[in-house]
Amino acid sequence: MSTKVFTYNKPFRLESGALLNQYHLAYTTFGELNETKSNAVWIFHALTANSDPSEWWDGLVGEGKLFDPAKYFIVCVNMPGSAYGSIGPLDIDPLTNEPYYHEFPWFTTRDMIRAYDPLRKELGIEKIHIGIGGSMGGQQLLEWAIEEPQLFEHIIPIATNAYHSAWGVAFNASQRLAIEADVTWKNKSADAGQAGLKAARSIALLSYRHYDAYGISQIEETNDVLEDFKAESYQRYQGDKLVKRYNAFSYYFLGKGMDSHNVGRSRASIELALKEITARTLVIGISNDLLFPISEQQFLANTISGATFKSIESFYGHDGFLLEYDQINKAINNFLQQTQKTDLKKQLIK
Repeated sequence: MSTKVFTYNKPFRLESGALLNQYHLAYTTFGELNETKSNAVWIFHALTANSDPSEWWDGLVGEGKLFDPAKYFIVCVNMPGSAYGSIGPLDIDPLTNEPYYHEFPWFTTRDMIRAYDPLRKELGIEKIHIGIGGSMGGQQLLEWAIEEPQLFEHIIPIATNAYHSAWGVAFNASQRLAIEADVTWKNKSADAGQAGLKAARSIALLSYRHYDAYGISQIEETNDVLEDFKAESYQRYQGDKLVKRYNAFSYYFLGKGMDSHNVGRSRASIELALKEITARTLVIGISNDLLFPISEQQFLANTISGATFKSIESFYGHDGFLLEYDQINKAINNFLQQTQKTDLKKQLIK
């Protein structure tokens, strides 16, 4: 495993119109690119993760696992705006010599993949064998597969969508309202908005998990509880946990980036944009996902030419894409084996 920082020293225009004279990306690689440059796997992380998928997707990435560094050259980039090494709100604005803070020029999902492309070229990757990502990571994957259709051989978007729904925007807006309500939010300080971030995370968890999950894991053992409920303790714990590893600025602006996601923007339509995808596609959805309902993945599979759809069951709701390793492994293996059989048949016909 190797974690490095890539710096792009040319002007880079964002969809918002903001112009960056340079940006940097933290990225992690596993394995090596083979001689034919045919073994690249690009993994896109979700909202608050980092560039090391062996930490947060350890059931899929690592020695002897589905994405084995002995077989694949695996790349994961920390998305711009994050708190884990890529350009972010706490970095110095070269125009002011002060941290960006509230003035950070936030990235859309389309900006993100455009920022990744120079790194791809720097790494010598001409073709990505498999692109995979869940949630906001899947949104980036779709954008890139539309913008550069010939780049990907296979794509696997999981628990994601073609555009961020009004429901999803409302959740993110509510989280930003929680951060804005924190009296420290307007401070130009790295620890601004921490209480708001804690509340925002609590709101987010309600969309990540499911009614049934709380009903089992957080249920009280007696009928006599008046206060200090397990569910409340859990929400507070998860909020504190995020505050210790993240900052309110990154959370705030990444939420705006997710809200902006719409593959139809500045294109003929959402449907025609998805039709641009030429990669073999496996769309995976989670049956009881509240944040990215399975109808959104069914729409992707029905619109992307030749796409395969797989629904998985999960006690965890949306978070299932990070936890249901056995089901995801099986779905991906079956998909890749089927594409190999198809290729073999085509070769035999020739």
